[in-house]
Amino acid sequence: MPRLDKHISNHIRSSRRSVRLMLAQGRIIVDGVVASDIAQTIDKFSRIKIDGQWTQNNTAHYLLLNKPQGVICATKDPKHRTVLDLLELPYKEQLHIVGRLDYNSTGLVLLTNDGQWSRKLSHPDSRLIKRYRVTTEQTITEHYVEAFQRGMYFGFEGITTRPVTLTILDERTAEVGLSEGRYHQIKRMFGRFNNKVLSIHRFAVGRYELGDLGCGEYRSIAPNDAACFTD
Repeated sequence: MPRLDKHISNHIRSSRRSVRLMLAQGRIIVDGVVASDIAQTIDKFSRIKIDGQWTQNNTAHYLLLNKPQGVICATKDPKHRTVLDLLELPYKEQLHIVGRLDYNSTGLVLLTNDGQWSRKLSHPDSRLIKRYRVTTEQTITEHYVEAFQRGMYFGFEGITTRPVTLTILDERTAEVGLSEGRYHQIKRMFGRFNNKVLSIHRFAVGRYELGDLGCGEYRSIAPNDAACFTD
C-alpha cells in the first residue's frame, strides 16, 4: 500500500520535509480527517485534500448484474455484445468483471473498479460458494450427489475438484454449489455421467443473490456491503 507522504510529494512535486510541515499545520485531510501520520497508508479510494483542493477523489463502484444468454463476459468485443454494453453508467469503462460466465450461461456477474476487492473474491482461499441452477438432457440420480461431493479427478489439469454440493430439484434440474471455478467444471462433471448440460444459471455468489433482478438488469452494491462479502 502506498504511503501518504509519497502521494503528497509526488502530487505537489515537493520534498517530504515540506509534506511533514503541511501535516503539522493541519493542511492535509484524508477521508474527512486531518492527517497526522506521515507514514499513513492509503489506497486508490482514499479521498485526499490539500488546502481544500482534491489530490485524489476516486469512488469505488460495485455492481451486480443478471447476464442474459448470448452476452459475453468481456469489457470489449468486436463481434458480440458484452456485459458493459448493458450498463448505462458514466463510469462503466472503469469496471472489470469478477468471475466470468460462458456465452450461453446466464445469471449473476459482479463488476467493480476495485482490484483489491475482486482479488479477494477470486482468490481460492476465499472458498466463496457460487450457486447455479442446472438443467440437463437426461435424468439426474442420487448417484450424482455422492460423486459430486467426493470430487472428480480432471486429468488435463491433474487435480481433483473440491467437494461440490448437488441438490436435485426434479428429474433434470439441480442446484450446484462450487467453491472453485475450473474450466467448464459443471459441464465436465455432468459429462462423467454422459449427461449433457442444457443450461446453467448462476443465482448467487457468496452472500450476493439475484433475487428479483430481471434479465439484463443490474444494481449497485453498497461499499459497506462489499466490505463484508463473506458474511
